[in-house]
Amino acid sequence: MEDTAINYTLREPIGVCGCISPWNLPLYLFSWKIAPALAAGNTVVAKPSEVTPMTAYLLSEICIQAGLPKGVLNIVHGLGQKVGAAITEHPQIPVISFTGGTVTGKQIVSTAGPMFKKLSLELGGKNPNIIFDDCNFEDALKTTVHSSFANQGQICLCGSRIFVQRGIYTKFRDTFVEKVKNLTVGNPFSENTNIGAVVSEPHMNKILSYIELAKEEGGTVLCGGKRIVIEGENKDGYFLMPTIIEGLDFNCRTNQEEIFGPVVTITPFDTEEEVLMMANSTKYGLASSVWTENLKKAHRVAANLHVGIVWVNTWLLRDLRTPFGGVKQSGVGREGGFEALHFFTEPKNVCIKL
Repeated sequence: MEDTAINYTLREPIGVCGCISPWNLPLYLFSWKIAPALAAGNTVVAKPSEVTPMTAYLLSEICIQAGLPKGVLNIVHGLGQKVGAAITEHPQIPVISFTGGTVTGKQIVSTAGPMFKKLSLELGGKNPNIIFDDCNFEDALKTTVHSSFANQGQICLCGSRIFVQRGIYTKFRDTFVEKVKNLTVGNPFSENTNIGAVVSEPHMNKILSYIELAKEEGGTVLCGGKRIVIEGENKDGYFLMPTIIEGLDFNCRTNQEEIFGPVVTITPFDTEEEVLMMANSTKYGLASSVWTENLKKAHRVAANLHVGIVWVNTWLLRDLRTPFGGVKQSGVGREGGFEALHFFTEPKNVCIKL
């Protein structure tokens, strides 16, 4: 007679978690990591971006006022190559959650991998926005303006490669360009402003260099493509006109490398197979949008996109319980909901013989 036993699984906190977040959504992405790590019973050493330190400082003040015990949440400011590297290298920090660029992600893996640390990496994106000719045209148009240029394109989920089926390509392109030309660039505190400044002068120069590269690669700038100077108190701000570029090969550098600014390319396609090939051609695989009224096509395309997130007839509609993350060089692991709690704990199986 076989022995019988009861098995159960404990989920236990790991210890000290290192959380490193970027500048583009400085409070949202910072707290997105810290909260589940603490909820799972860990302590946290957290580094905000040196470019945007103020919100993290204000969060630390709020935590002190709320009575969070000393040593539970430790916010450390500094440069990535100093503070970030120290967190990554420390032998008593066995868990690293990082959101940022793919180059930095590779450095973290090279350090933390041989130490067998648990890693969650949410890295870059070059997200396709696929618009079929059977879409709801007005919904696709309105949302594409938003998904292209929200936060000046400085969101890892922005759709920077727009693919439009040839049957509606000319109509969509012309209407899209018209709407983007009417966006107001200016002071973000103004109710009339649609586009604010990019984060820094070096980042602005990087974006402008990609626009010049697109021209060299044969692209045509349909609108934007330049810095804009705002009068008054914002005259020294790093403002760029929202930019649409046409006429580029799907596999050129402009269409393959992350720009992370208010720049999109627009490309026609004929068949479902063709657009899937172009959409999947990059080293990234974070998010995508698909616009069609055909539900079977939506499921089929979603299944064949090599990405972590597919939005159908919408963009950035987030249920925070769902798994968040990418494939290929867009990252490793998933965050959000139970995925986050699983990441910040270790399972332990207990077997009791009856």
